[in-house]
Amino acid sequence: MFSKPAKPTKSTSARAEAPDAQPARKPIAASLIAENVTVNGDLASDGDVQLDGMVRGDLRVGRLTIGESGQVEGAIEAEAVDIRGRVTGSITAQQVRLHASAQVIGDVTHTQLAVDAGARFEGRSLRFEAPAAVAEPVPLAEAAE
Repeated sequence: MFSKPAKPTKSTSARAEAPDAQPARKPIAASLIAENVTVNGDLASDGDVQLDGMVRGDLRVGRLTIGESGQVEGAIEAEAVDIRGRVTGSITAQQVRLHASAQVIGDVTHTQLAVDAGARFEGRSLRFEAPAAVAEPVPLAEAAE
């Protein structure tokens, strides 16, 4: 009940102090662009962005959530995009979801695309393609044998 805690062994402490160990990454707070805010210009962030206002310009963010009142006039690049509002411009993201209230006019390049019933989408859906494996060319002398 009142025993001493076990001391770490040398192998445990050596792993914790290894030069290859990376420090814990500090979480980035989500950014909010409120309904009454208009941004004229490009926007960049490594973190999450909740957009309920308007952006006239390009967005490059980690994860983008566009609320029902949110609007974008420009290109979007993100890891994931959830759209409930309006986008006029191209979207490039690994995951894209168009909710029922979404209105998108522009091409969507994606790995995964989900379109809910009622969403409006005018444009092309372009899937990211993994680079094809390139076969090594066979020299003509070997091919003739």
